[in-house]
Parts: sequence; C-alpha cells; structure tokens
Amino acid sequence: MEIVNAILHNKAITVPAFAWFLAQLLKVINVLLTSKKIDFTRFVGSGGMPSSHSAFIVSLATVIGKIKGLGSAEFGMAIAVALIVMYDAAGVRRAAGKQAKALNQLIYSHNDNINFDEKLKELLGHSPFEVVMGAFLGIIMGIWLG
Repeated sequence: MEIVNAILHNKAITVPAFAWFLAQLLKVINVLLTSKKIDFTRFVGSGGMPSSHSAFIVSLATVIGKIKGLGSAEFGMAIAVALIVMYDAAGVRRAAGKQAKALNQLIYSHNDNINFDEKLKELLGHSPFEVVMGAFLGIIMGIWLG
C-alpha cells in the first residue's frame, strides 16, 4: 500500500495523467460541439484538438521545473523530451496520417476488388495549433496542480 500511496502523491505522475485525461475529454467535447454526436473513441484515439501528448509531456516538464528548478538538469532533459514529442506529433505522425489518407483513397476509390480488414488510420498527428494548445494546457495544469 505504501507504493501505491507514493505513486498517487507523486506529482510527476499524477499531474501529467490528469493533463492527458483532460485533453482527451476535451477532444470528446470538441467532437460533440462540432458534429453534434458523442464519439467516445476520441477519448482513447490519437490526433485531434488539443494534443494530449503535448499536454502530458509539457505538464511533466512544468512539474519538474517547479520541483527541481528551471536550472536543473532534470528540467533540461524534460524540455528536450517535450520538444521531441511535440515535433513528432506535428511532423512525423501528421505526415504518416496524410500518407494513410492518400493510400486509403487510392485503394478504395480505384479498385472494388480489394478487401482489406480495415482502412489505414488517418488521424495520427496534430496540426501545429493543436500541439501548441496541448502544450498550453500542459503548462496550465503543471502550474496549477504541480
């Protein structure tokens, strides 16, 4: 029980988990407001507004900055990882999603005889705005709860 208690009181674990949860919840709400339907798959899916990856990692960096100090090596490492995650979300994963969309269009619009089990997943990455909004959410959660 002592281990569970230690984990639940570790802000470097709980704050990013809450930031991720809130970002995913905001995706569900965003879909509800824009398309007037409830889509709970957005709660666990990647892509969308805001970036939960960015919210998670930036809240972690913010908490580490508050705990260890902005001049600490730990904060520097957390910022480096956050930049990599955000670059990946807006760059590599977004490009992979665009490629999946193009492949799906090629496969399913030009050949009726192809039967795949499912289409390639298209919503993988984020626009730069979605990444920035996720980072902003992470900073707020890290300052407020950290």
